[in-house]
Amino acid sequence: MTQTIVNSSNGGATFERRNPMTGAVVTTMPAATAADARAACDRAAAAFAGWAALGPGERRGLLLRAADELERVSADFVGLMLAEAGMTAPWAGFNVHLAAGILREAASLTTQVRGEVVPADKPGTFAMTIRQPAGVVVGIAPWNAPVILGVRALAAPLACGNTVVLKASEVTPGVHARIVEVLNTVLPPGVLELVTNAPADAAEVVEALIAHPTVRRVNFTGSTNVGRIVAGLCARYLKPSLLELGGKAPLIVLDDADLDAAVNAAIFGAFMNQGQICMSTEKIIVDETVADEFVRKLSARAKTLPAGDPAGQVVLGSLISEDAALRVEAQIADAVGKGAAQTSGLTRNGTIMTATVLDGVTPAMRLYSEESFGPVVSVIRVKSIDDAVAIANDTEYGLSSAVFGRDIRRALEVAKRINAGICHINGPTVSDEAQMPFGGVKASGWGRFGSTSVIDEFTDLRWITIEDPAQHYPF
Repeated sequence: MTQTIVNSSNGGATFERRNPMTGAVVTTMPAATAADARAACDRAAAAFAGWAALGPGERRGLLLRAADELERVSADFVGLMLAEAGMTAPWAGFNVHLAAGILREAASLTTQVRGEVVPADKPGTFAMTIRQPAGVVVGIAPWNAPVILGVRALAAPLACGNTVVLKASEVTPGVHARIVEVLNTVLPPGVLELVTNAPADAAEVVEALIAHPTVRRVNFTGSTNVGRIVAGLCARYLKPSLLELGGKAPLIVLDDADLDAAVNAAIFGAFMNQGQICMSTEKIIVDETVADEFVRKLSARAKTLPAGDPAGQVVLGSLISEDAALRVEAQIADAVGKGAAQTSGLTRNGTIMTATVLDGVTPAMRLYSEESFGPVVSVIRVKSIDDAVAIANDTEYGLSSAVFGRDIRRALEVAKRINAGICHINGPTVSDEAQMPFGGVKASGWGRFGSTSVIDEFTDLRWITIEDPAQHYPF
């Protein structure tokens, strides 16, 4: 599948996105400049007053229609995700399914933007708080779950009455452009704008977007390294930000865990989308009394996962680039060279890698601390719950986590001790629902997407009083 977007960038420049496996051109997109980014913000600002003035029922209806339209063209996204990023059809289909759910959940939020009456000490005064849309919101979306995270960057801001400029990923620009194209068949002009840029221009374009005087909020999903840059720019221009960044998700297997259930969750969490998910299971921390059996079961399952052309009947498709595959290969080689046992994998054919399990990973190895973002999972054996919790928390990240154990009260106490925004007891680290508060702590970011908590991220809280004009003043 190939896609060419009519160029609207200043000067007519374009850039190409190529298939990571074949190198063939998939999409040709406008290479926006800083001036183009500012113009997109100007259009969104011009549309803001009209969109903010719509009643919640009307905004809700438009978002529900947008969800239906997104699902109607699901096949387009499947083709684009395969071609631009080497992703499998099941992952692409799930992206569309959850993204439509995110739009529908956002639609339900339009009537949840509420204030309250606050008792005032001043006689004759009625005091209240209200929430109002902030203005133009910049959403910066990543490539690894491009429909889910592209839609998430815009859905709640729109529901709250803001207008949005979506900055597409340079890796999946066609997917993000298609999202905007589909939603703009429903939304009024200017409410949702798109900026696509060549990789070399990213820094200039992002700063132009954040610096624009009409931009009031920024949300970013991506790597922690880039998140630090975005956060720094937001601080410089005094723009509140919502950041969902990297992860190093631990899965703790307690001595009373159902090992088959833990293996199922670990296989799914570690290898879905080739491990290219911020919630991917990266460290499996296993009580030493059950470790031998667990590793045997896990490795046997990993060896059965087919890897190859994502257009075929495979579980693991392509990594996003050969550079990514080489980086993961080097991390594995480092661990094996320092004593880890490779109990399944590794074979690599270009950007295709098989599922790899490494037993006996230690802090001396790169994989202990580095996010792999690939199809490899580390097993670390421990003697106690205290050791397990310490290793789970021995990371700069804190997004998702999991604990397996039959004694739910004990597992819950372990979950409470893990420094992560999300923890699943007897479930995989990879899990997302539109109505849940999603986000992390530490270097995994701040703020929450999803649930009614997201309303706080994209509205301004105001204190308003109605007072007695004849009130007494001291002078």
